[in-house]
Amino acid sequence: MPQRRFADEADIVVEAGCGGAGCVSFQRRRFQPRGAPDGGDGGDGGDVILVACSSLRTLANFRHQRHFRAQKGESGRGQLKKGAHGANLEIPVPPGTMVLDAGSGQLLADLVKVPDTVVVAQGGRGGKGNAHFGSSRLRSPRFAQSGEPGQQRQLRLELHLLADVGLIGSPNAGKTTLLARLTASKARGSSHPFSTLEPNLGVIQHEEHDSIIVADIPGLITGAHLGKGLGDRFLRHVQRTRLLLQVVDASVLDPTAPCAPVELIRKELGTYDPQLLLKKYLVVLNKIDLLSQDFPLPAVIAALQRCGWPCLALSALTGQGVARLEEMIWCQLETLSDVAA
Repeated sequence: MPQRRFADEADIVVEAGCGGAGCVSFQRRRFQPRGAPDGGDGGDGGDVILVACSSLRTLANFRHQRHFRAQKGESGRGQLKKGAHGANLEIPVPPGTMVLDAGSGQLLADLVKVPDTVVVAQGGRGGKGNAHFGSSRLRSPRFAQSGEPGQQRQLRLELHLLADVGLIGSPNAGKTTLLARLTASKARGSSHPFSTLEPNLGVIQHEEHDSIIVADIPGLITGAHLGKGLGDRFLRHVQRTRLLLQVVDASVLDPTAPCAPVELIRKELGTYDPQLLLKKYLVVLNKIDLLSQDFPLPAVIAALQRCGWPCLALSALTGQGVARLEEMIWCQLETLSDVAA
């Protein structure tokens, strides 16, 4: 059975409520055969509002419902009674959702944290009743205004995952297995390339530190920024991470050119967004349990560190070195927090 596509994009149509119509009415009292106009105003239509909600992680809710309409305003009534306003429609979206106009591509809002909100369609104003139009010259106005139509828009929603650490690397480097070792994630890797078809999230918990969210980004290959392999659909998810951790399969690494796989991935990142190269970067040599005894592991680590990338060797399968990696992650994030402060 094919795996369903990760819901990080959605196209929706939103329609605000139209305003209620004004009322045509006249007072009918004893000894006032020509009663004064007393038609009330119509109520305003409801707005459509997007709200960042912590209980959501993806845009899967929009797979089956794509059209959203707010309540319209009620019509006015006699005795100057105004119609009720239409209720606003609040649509929950996951934090990290970017809201764009589907036609122009204009960014309307970036709902980064809870409870960020944005009004994406404004309700129409209610029409005025005939009580507004009475005058010394026009004593019996027999007309009123219609309510204004609500705003209608086509929107594109794009989710950029919010994570402290992003695991990146070539297919089958062991990112998903490492995520399961670091966190309580139930995601499981495979020996086949591209076994991860959607980002996986996990949380590192510690008694003395805040929780750390880790995202496993599906494997990247040469030309990913052009759409090759899994394409640039998942490159956007590393834009909000604070720390990038590249996992390298040490069992297939050429010790004479240890920096090559790292430079390949960094080239893809830089081509997609040069700002990604400015992020804090760690290199993890995985699968050291598969290395031969004559593999020059210390020399490879030294070469990578000379290039300016902190490096650590471990085995996600056996757990060797994972505790040390967790300590390095805490230290790197604390350094970033100190700089931000």
